[in-house]
Amino acid sequence: MPDHSPLSVAFLVFPNVTQLDLTGPAQVLSRLGNTSVDLVWASTDPVPTDSGFPLLPTRTFDEVTQADILCVPGGFGVMDVIEDKRALDWVKRIGQSADWVTSVCTGALVLGAAGLLKGYRATTHWASHDQLAFFGAEPVKQRFVIDRNRATGGGVTSGIDFGLALAAEIRGQAHAKFIQLSIEYDPQPPFDSGTPDKADAQTLERYWALVEQAAPGRREKVKSIAKGLGF
Repeated sequence: MPDHSPLSVAFLVFPNVTQLDLTGPAQVLSRLGNTSVDLVWASTDPVPTDSGFPLLPTRTFDEVTQADILCVPGGFGVMDVIEDKRALDWVKRIGQSADWVTSVCTGALVLGAAGLLKGYRATTHWASHDQLAFFGAEPVKQRFVIDRNRATGGGVTSGIDFGLALAAEIRGQAHAKFIQLSIEYDPQPPFDSGTPDKADAQTLERYWALVEQAAPGRREKVKSIAKGLGF
């Protein structure tokens, strides 16, 4: 019989989050059945996203003291989260007791900084993939990775794949397939440029320029932060 026990899902939301990192898996996980979903931040004020519209946190750090599933999305705001002691302490505290500790995209760096990926296989956005090792994780180049109770998704749209894989682990494959059908998840992109090995040189160069403009020296900064945290 499928498991229909109650589940609580807590998504960390923060300024400059990539909204699809959050809304993609939230759309899937909200359909697990008997499930509550919260967006958690320091306050319940609207939080700006990279898409130009805000998300509204439903609860604060003080109000959420446990969750069955912790999920940390990514985005250029991740660097500020890693250096925000209150946010990082909350992630660590919830992650230590959660049944599932999960992330999408560069949210894995937050889990890493919180000490929740040390000794685990994990993935993240391809542009930050090698940075997982700074926190003692084993980087794996896959769209999603499940290692014991750690589940991580690659970049942005991988969150839907990650969500379906996690749904299968929790509620069974039949229910995960039902969710896939209900959201008509049958991707057939018009271009084949979704990974660096498939993208042309000009597109790849353009992306790296964007990263450097939005988060200059990010790799070295992540490395320095990891060292400062004792990794």
